[in-house]
Amino acid sequence: MHPIFALASPEILLIVVGLGILLFGAEKLPKLARSAGQAKKEFMVGQAEADAAAAKAREDARLRAEAARADVMDNVPINNADGTGADVPTPTPDKGTLSS
Repeated sequence: MHPIFALASPEILLIVVGLGILLFGAEKLPKLARSAGQAKKEFMVGQAEADAAAAKAREDARLRAEAARADVMDNVPINNADGTGADVPTPTPDKGTLSS
């Protein structure tokens, strides 16, 4: 537990609540508590949105780094230039490739 709670005896809590009633009035205290709860809820929603945006940014950065490290030759087709799908012939020792 938090060390400040060690100082919060029942007498001190009653004094704090009594001062709150004297300062704000009995009818305003529920409104103050409600607005504090709404503010906490809005804060938690904003924090969740920020966490989601940070996770998306981390994932985007990871994907960009992965794409930068990728081998450019992984996407090169093995087909010939006319697009028929036939494999490129292997070079011959004295003439180069068969297409030349």
